Amino acid sequence: MAVCKVTFSKAEREKLAEILCLLNWVSVVTGAALFWVGLFLKLELQKWQDVMSDQGVFHVPHILIATGLAACGINFLGGKICLDCADSNKFLRWKLVMMPYVACTFFFTFCVLVGALMCYSVGDQLQESLFLGLRHAMRHYKDTDTPGRCYLKNTLDLLQIQFQCCGNSGYRDWFQVQWISNRYLNMSSNSVRERLRSNVEGKYLMDGVPFSCCSTFSPRPCIQQQVSNSSAHFNYGPQSQQQNLWGGGCRQALLDHYTGIMQSIGVGVLLIWLFELLVLTGVRFLQTAMENVLLQEDPNSEVAGWILENSLAETARSNVKIIKSLGKCYQVDDDPNLNVSTGSPSAFQVQMPGGQA
Repeated sequence: MAVCKVTFSKAEREKLAEILCLLNWVSVVTGAALFWVGLFLKLELQKWQDVMSDQGVFHVPHILIATGLAACGINFLGGKICLDCADSNKFLRWKLVMMPYVACTFFFTFCVLVGALMCYSVGDQLQESLFLGLRHAMRHYKDTDTPGRCYLKNTLDLLQIQFQCCGNSGYRDWFQVQWISNRYLNMSSNSVRERLRSNVEGKYLMDGVPFSCCSTFSPRPCIQQQVSNSSAHFNYGPQSQQQNLWGGGCRQALLDHYTGIMQSIGVGVLLIWLFELLVLTGVRFLQTAMENVLLQEDPNSEVAGWILENSLAETARSNVKIIKSLGKCYQVDDDPNLNVSTGSPSAFQVQMPGGQA
């Protein structure tokens, strides 16, 4: 029994073909939109890729870019195919192309759905990537003269100023790393040497933060050193401490930033997927209806179109049989000549002239 069987008259088939032609041209525009959305997301991720450890999150924009380009190409051709399918004579030119066209449309429609779902499921991966990437960047904040790391200080400072954040999870994260280069330390000072010796790894740790952690809303000059020592500063209490530095961590700030972007993109991509699913359904109806017109050899007759010719269970069983039959085609049958006795050597002797073998 066919799934979603619908009967079409000649006028209805022509109308369906015209509507699908228009929808395919709209799909070219939505494909271009997917491409630009993917490109925008890729550029947004690249802005702060230096503080990300895992570049796997870039799979999402790559899928959107590739799917958008595929949609533009397939739907551009699909508009011409659907318009010609209104005429049974012109349909003959595209009969062999229709099934690959439907398969390609189904594949990129599925990719659109995958891209939309990944926009919502990449949060945990992005959070872990930001946590490890920010920790690595903070550890090498001081390496301004080391090739390959000299840009990390500038990147972190811009990040903390732009997103009004400090550290990985908070400003106290800077207390756990040496963010001042040794070349700026006074090695002749007893306090500096003592602080270096007191640390197992020989690092200069202190309760201080970079200047980019300073809040622009603080009512007093920023306090960067001895942040946790309220007695070291005049009139410096818990209230002043909270207003002095950005309180939130950069990991959560970036995570919120990218989550908002991806959720907005995910909604748009889901809407595009629903539209492409509508186009795919219409194309499948048109294909099956026009094939039935050719079978009846009457272009003016009413014919049925469907999504699946048989039920889901029957279709699944037939596909399994096809796969099994394809597997048998690659099996090597026993060669009947392998079991044939070669006989005695004299049976293969050639009779020579003169009666000699």
